[in-house]
Amino acid sequence: MENGELLEGDLKKNLLKLSFPTMIGYFLQYVYDIIDMMWVGRISSSAVAGITIFSTIFLLVTVLNEIIGTSSISLISQSYGMGNKKKTQKIVEQTLTFKALVAFIAAGIMIISLKPLLSYFTKDDIVIKAALDFGYIRIFFLPITFSSYSVNTALRCLGDSKTPMYIMIVGAVTNIILDPFLMFKTVPGTSIPGLNMGVFGAAVATVISTSIAFLLGFYILLKGKKKLKISVKGLFKLDWNIDKKLLAIGIPSGLQIFSRNFAGVLALKFASLYGTDAVAAMGIGAKLLNFCFMPVSGIAISSSTIIGQCLGGECVEKAEETVKFSVKFNLIMMILVSVVAIIFPENIMKLFISDKNVIEIGILMIRIIIPSLIFGGISMGISSAFSGSGYNIPYLISSFISRWLVQVPMLFIVTNLLQLPIIFLWISFMVTDISEMLIIILLYKNGKWKTKRV
Repeated sequence: MENGELLEGDLKKNLLKLSFPTMIGYFLQYVYDIIDMMWVGRISSSAVAGITIFSTIFLLVTVLNEIIGTSSISLISQSYGMGNKKKTQKIVEQTLTFKALVAFIAAGIMIISLKPLLSYFTKDDIVIKAALDFGYIRIFFLPITFSSYSVNTALRCLGDSKTPMYIMIVGAVTNIILDPFLMFKTVPGTSIPGLNMGVFGAAVATVISTSIAFLLGFYILLKGKKKLKISVKGLFKLDWNIDKKLLAIGIPSGLQIFSRNFAGVLALKFASLYGTDAVAAMGIGAKLLNFCFMPVSGIAISSSTIIGQCLGGECVEKAEETVKFSVKFNLIMMILVSVVAIIFPENIMKLFISDKNVIEIGILMIRIIIPSLIFGGISMGISSAFSGSGYNIPYLISSFISRWLVQVPMLFIVTNLLQLPIIFLWISFMVTDISEMLIIILLYKNGKWKTKRV
């Protein structure tokens, strides 16, 4: 879609046209995540627990990616909506360069602190070894990981969601093919010899596929094949005026994500009180949540793009219409997903692992945390107004209250004071999502996002 086309004609059709390629791309990426966890589950529950702990810690670092990424959505989409392609080009170049620089710094800090952080969650040497085997190479390739998100974000903000879809398909398929070959001595179900690298092989498959996806997207932006052409020269200098905006606009959203992720770290710590099986179940639950949330993610990203362009073109009513449709779509999709989760929890768990204890814990978990996505879907639909406008303070307020004034105290009371069964740990996630949704609704209705421009 060319500049302004997203704002013409039937807005719902434009949103779906922009969203479906994003959903397909995310769908395959999350399918990879699911398959990856299935392969790891063939090794042991300790391997699953190790990757779960590392992934939870890793989320704290990805906050930096989200700060710059969230800012870039509003900056790119609004400048493009205004018809200023030169400014759009410069913002894309700065997003890539600045994010890579931040990733180098973050990777250095994480390499030093990873092992001490792992010992906070477990003293099991097997679990710690699995986490380190999986983690170190992921950290080393952090700049590539961050940059791969940016090339896709830039293309979507220009109204092109098909190219990122193709890029994500290539990355996901590459990962799916490489996983069993790198992880096992013999590819399961065949006589094809593998490299028997275990969980390290899973990490290698991830960084290879991510690097390929980044190079494809970077080449497209560099050659100007899709509406915008970046320059190599522009990548080798920082523009502090733009970089300040990339930080300032995204900091509220980044703090919100940090608040959410750090609360997730504590939730994992509380889950570890119930044993390694509980940690493994929680890791599987995290993969399922990401997979089930795929339609919501696709709509949210596309809604933010359209809202940014609407506000850049001073079309506030169309922005409101986009939010309403996004909420309705998310609600329907999450209700359908929840019905499946409630009816078939045991079958879903058996896809990942054969350990009966983990499966038993997971059945309760699935029946509670998956339906809570209904409330999360409503929140995401409304929140697209904030990311599109660049008014991200509501993210911070809602996350702080729901996580730190609701979930964390509840988890402490449940596990340490009352020592209740693990089902109450899962219930805390649903209570958190409900409280966050209510706060998001209130902050949306005050209307400040309508007047925000970046």
